[in-house]
Amino acid sequence: MDMLAKRSFYYETRPARQMLPAGQSSVQLLSRLSKQDLDKFDQIVEQHRPIDKGEYLYQASKEFKSVFLLKTGAIKTVKNTHKGHERVTGFYFPGEIVGVDGLASNHHSNSAIALERSTVSIIPFSRLEKISSDNPDIQRWFFQVLSKSIIHEQQLMTLINTQQAQERVIFLLLNLSRRYSSRGLSAKEFFLPMSRTDIGNYLGITIETVSRVLSRLQKFNLIKVDKKLIFLADIDKLASMVSMNNE
Repeated sequence: MDMLAKRSFYYETRPARQMLPAGQSSVQLLSRLSKQDLDKFDQIVEQHRPIDKGEYLYQASKEFKSVFLLKTGAIKTVKNTHKGHERVTGFYFPGEIVGVDGLASNHHSNSAIALERSTVSIIPFSRLEKISSDNPDIQRWFFQVLSKSIIHEQQLMTLINTQQAQERVIFLLLNLSRRYSSRGLSAKEFFLPMSRTDIGNYLGITIETVSRVLSRLQKFNLIKVDKKLIFLADIDKLASMVSMNNE
């Protein structure tokens, strides 16, 4: 697993400008704007904020004021159930927008927590709203962000309600593979910043089941696992084992 170990070091120590290549993920449409429009968008960014591992970016019920563009690191979102349990609702990576859950009620319904030391750009929603009204391309980009958020919620519910444990784990691995690839990183080798407990919580299965599924997939030479390092040996075969489209 030496190759994977080197990959992990490379991933975790790359400078921020390489972690967020232009034209990828949530910033894909923005990268196609004119320099003048990009400069306007850059002007609405309030500040760049570092977040330590385990620190809250925002908490549920707090007033919604901004959305956040993740520059480096990784973030998970969680929601407290009516029984008082914490439920992981999503994982976010560089280039993705966090915080749109607050739009519906002007208060965040989730809490966002850094999985590792991270950096975000704070974008006040009032400024984003104004610049969007003046620029159809930026407005279209933000609608796309909202659409992806809705699709994610629908996929998660479908995944938990209709898929077996193995399919859930494979679906997540393929989803992460696609998202890493969209950032110019390897689709086959990547680092999992979240814990097995978080993965199980997100997928609605136990940590023991997560470990069993990963061990089974490794036994059949479909993946290789070294702690939080993952190598997908046969992406096509893995894709054939799930019945949901991974968008």
